[in-house]
Amino acid sequence: MHLIHNNKECILISEMLSFRSWRIVCSSRVLLQPNWLTTNRQSAYKTVTCSANCMSTSCLRKDTWNSKKTFKSLGKERKINYHTNTVSSTRHYCTGQVKLNCWNCKQTLDKTPAFFCMSCKVVQPPEEGISYFKIMDCDYTFTLDTQKLQKRYVQLQRSLHPDNFSQKSVKEQEYSEIQSALVNKAYKTLLKPLSRGLYMLELQGMRIEEGTDANANSEFLMELMEINEALDEAQTPEEANKIGQDMKGKLADLTKAIDGALLKGELPAAKALLAQMKYYANIEEKVKAKLTEFM
Repeated sequence: MHLIHNNKECILISEMLSFRSWRIVCSSRVLLQPNWLTTNRQSAYKTVTCSANCMSTSCLRKDTWNSKKTFKSLGKERKINYHTNTVSSTRHYCTGQVKLNCWNCKQTLDKTPAFFCMSCKVVQPPEEGISYFKIMDCDYTFTLDTQKLQKRYVQLQRSLHPDNFSQKSVKEQEYSEIQSALVNKAYKTLLKPLSRGLYMLELQGMRIEEGTDANANSEFLMELMEINEALDEAQTPEEANKIGQDMKGKLADLTKAIDGALLKGELPAAKALLAQMKYYANIEEKVKAKLTEFM
């Protein structure tokens, strides 16, 4: 064993040993107490699931991941939950930073999503695996700002509409059509609470099946039946409009409840509430159709 006489070498080795010890302590505490790294919780939204083997931002369909980490952004703070789970989802996203290049001039695209190359101004193809929230530059929240969403939609369609590329190359025309269609779909999905909530569940690997919910409360189903019968028997616009106003009230209450469930990370509860919202939203559409009959 060599004796070290140099003070600088002693300090350096001491710091290295201290750093290694710190890493071991940190690793042990994270494995034994996952919440050790948890900071104060301000928001439980914007959950992004990342596979340990994910190497790109490609959108994977019907894939299965194991030993995953869920990162929940908390503004500038971050909460990290460690768990092992198997999720089947139509959309998966990677948090890895992958630099993309312009297909035309090969320059690096700095923005995400990059609709245009800042260097040659050419329209770019859609980025795979990107969420509708990021496309529309909206916060990942159930109660998003719809006015901001609408402004973003108008802005993007003005620049991406295929009519703007009628004199451009075939590839640019193709990309503009794809980007414009994607913006349309993202806007329509995020605009209404029901489709927005269903999309947020889908990002978490959960779906609400079509048809009657077998787990629905019998009293709830009876209530729906009575509302539908009352709407069928409505003889005046006032009677139909009253049912419509009742539905708006119920949908508003459900919106608050769903928002609360998602904030707490209670996905099964959010799913059940969204199933109820789906029924009430359907009746609301029937009310609109009924009102047109009186015109």
